[in-house]
Amino acid sequence: QVQLVESGGGLVQVGGSLRLSCEASGSIISLNRMGWYRQAPGKQRELVASINSVGSTNYGDSVKGRFTISRDNAKNTVFLQMNSLKPEDTAVYYCHANIVARGYVNWNDHWGQGTQVTVSS
Repeated sequence: QVQLVESGGGLVQVGGSLRLSCEASGSIISLNRMGWYRQAPGKQRELVASINSVGSTNYGDSVKGRFTISRDNAKNTVFLQMNSLKPEDTAVYYCHANIVARGYVNWNDHWGQGTQVTVSS
């Protein structure tokens, strides 16, 4: 079993900052790309940012220059520092990880339960 546990969501005013964390735990053999996706009401889930095990990053166009993703490989944890938040950043943020779990030979996608981020104007 693999679990992704997110923390750090909440309510913030426009221009404020939040930091999300996500720890992967359980029967993990290998952990590659980790990242964050978000889904606003009535919209499709979209990539926010991702990072692989050697630190190569990808960002969605709407967050470039405002959000920073990082990870602690020793703790299987990924972070998302969100600055200059806008109302359109309001969404449920989901942690994602690409993992080979014990008893499996293939990489599989794992998801957290999601954490709400609300930016008020």
